[in-house]
Amino acid sequence: MQVLDRIELYVVNAPLPAPFAPSWMPGTIRHNVSFTLARFITNDGVEGWSAFSGGGRDRAGIGDTLANLFLGQDPDDIDAVSEKIHIMAVGGHFNWWLEPAFWDIKAKNAGLPLYKLLGGNHDRIRLYASAGELREPMARRDEAEARFEDGFDTLKIRVHDFDEKVDIEHISDVALHMQGRMKISVDCNQAFRLTQNGPAPLWSLDRAKRFVDAAADVGLAWVEEPLFGEWHEEIAKLTAYSRVPIAGGELHLMGYRELARMAKMGCYNILQPDAMWAGGVKQGIELSRLCREQGLKFTPHCWSNGFGFIVNAHVFAASGFADEMLYEYPLAPPGWLPVGRDAIIDQPFMHDQGWFDMPQKPGLGIEIDHAALAKYGRCFFKADRQQRYWMPEALADLK
Repeated sequence: MQVLDRIELYVVNAPLPAPFAPSWMPGTIRHNVSFTLARFITNDGVEGWSAFSGGGRDRAGIGDTLANLFLGQDPDDIDAVSEKIHIMAVGGHFNWWLEPAFWDIKAKNAGLPLYKLLGGNHDRIRLYASAGELREPMARRDEAEARFEDGFDTLKIRVHDFDEKVDIEHISDVALHMQGRMKISVDCNQAFRLTQNGPAPLWSLDRAKRFVDAAADVGLAWVEEPLFGEWHEEIAKLTAYSRVPIAGGELHLMGYRELARMAKMGCYNILQPDAMWAGGVKQGIELSRLCREQGLKFTPHCWSNGFGFIVNAHVFAASGFADEMLYEYPLAPPGWLPVGRDAIIDQPFMHDQGWFDMPQKPGLGIEIDHAALAKYGRCFFKADRQQRYWMPEALADLK
């Protein structure tokens, strides 16, 4: 019987090609893509990989818990994996990002790329370009023109100003500038607040209503997360009011149960769960089926790192929505490019004129660039079924 035999945990800090200022984290300038990397190895040598965003020591203490819960267990039993992730959450942290590594093993055992194991048949998926930074109107026009030249027909921009007139001006200017050539959508980044490095506006329902009115007037494709994610009743009121589709759901850590309740309440027209945060691969697929039943749309969020991009691409390609929806392609030159985001993956995930060809190798379909991992990563925990090895010196000089 195949069982999980070994675990390795790494912290990875790989340089970005230029500084990157994420709109959802005011006052933050990122120079690296940083994440915790997990490698699970079975007794017959099959490997499963996944990684989750973090600045260094964020998940340094999970090694013993992982060893206690997973070593010696059947990696093919996804329901048991989900239960054990819930057990970890009793200690204060959901770690849904671990679940895709078990799907990596499961699909490799089947000799199939994950999306085909999940029942998908879309080898090629259509993308929208997803900008990650705030820009002044003329710079945003230039960005839209560049993405249009790249082959994208939809661009998602960001707004995050304390003055709502500024936000409305930004969406109106670029939408009218690109009218008839490219669709514009917008992410308001109101569903969660990351204010540790700078203040951020907090929208009221009234402000959100005024914003979606302006968005509808200039023909935006959708408005994403214009209200705090726990305000279910207010989100439902806004969605019922709005003349433009309302999207969201990326970081709801409770996963299927919460998002299913929100879907049935009418919170969003487009559900966007991210498998790395909101329930993993299995619950993502279950949510896509619920969306079909409820007459909603579905397309995952994927802003994190290369693992987040490819895991959610597999979910999207198997969701049943790839014929009618677009999948997110994070792209914010010069800082956020595939060469930085996908630093330890042997082939960065490049688009082809706004399309993405799904990998055909079994599992997630990726190969780890072990030279890059050795350069940018440090293993801080190893365990097998007999012994455990902590390497705190790997974390000692992290900044």
